[in-house]
Amino acid sequence: MPHHQVVSREEWLQARKALLLREKEATRLRDAINAERLALPWVKVEKAYRFATPEGDKSLADLFAGRSQLIVYHFMFGPDWRAGCLGCSFLADHLDGALPHLEHHDVTLTAVSRAPLAKIEAYKRRMGWRFPWVSSFGSDFNADYGVSFSEADLAKGSVFYNFTQIESAKANDELPGLSAFAKDADGAVYHTYSSYGRGPEELIGTLMILDSAPKGRNEKRTMDFVRRHDEYEERPAAGGSGA
Repeated sequence: MPHHQVVSREEWLQARKALLLREKEATRLRDAINAERLALPWVKVEKAYRFATPEGDKSLADLFAGRSQLIVYHFMFGPDWRAGCLGCSFLADHLDGALPHLEHHDVTLTAVSRAPLAKIEAYKRRMGWRFPWVSSFGSDFNADYGVSFSEADLAKGSVFYNFTQIESAKANDELPGLSAFAKDADGAVYHTYSSYGRGPEELIGTLMILDSAPKGRNEKRTMDFVRRHDEYEERPAAGGSGA
């Protein structure tokens, strides 16, 4: 356990109230950023993307499932990958509980990957997930929304990711992200927002809980403690050393 100063309750309360002021600043800033996000202009989606789904071939408009808003999580799972990305799997563990709340608030959430549908369905069964997950295999969707890169792209030395050029050595053929879309009464679809890198991190409730724990995230590298939920070793018995 890291060394911490031990003080009286009165001294702790003084320090906690000072931190509360900073937390309130962060909350107000988040509210302001959310307002700016909602005020972003939209781009009409002109390309006719197609997706393989358990119910058959569908368009992007079809993925809304009768609602006016669509959130796509760009799940890293390439056509030749043996399993879905570890970090994306960690995030995905938090999605099922949100589904009824989103769907009753006019929002459809789906994951999209380039892996063929059969691979997606098999991995989804392994993980025990229920959220919609479709394949964009053979489509430009992932490339157009900045999360998939060909060997030729990577061979150029840099790729455009998270709205900037990054070195290919720091990239991959698949990278994570989140995109939002709206559909109007006439059926037209608009791209409204995308977020990459650590942007979708707030979807990971476990990290938000750890941020309040005494040791925080307790990591040397980002999420280095994470395993797929069926790959953790037997947990230590209650009352272990906790070292």
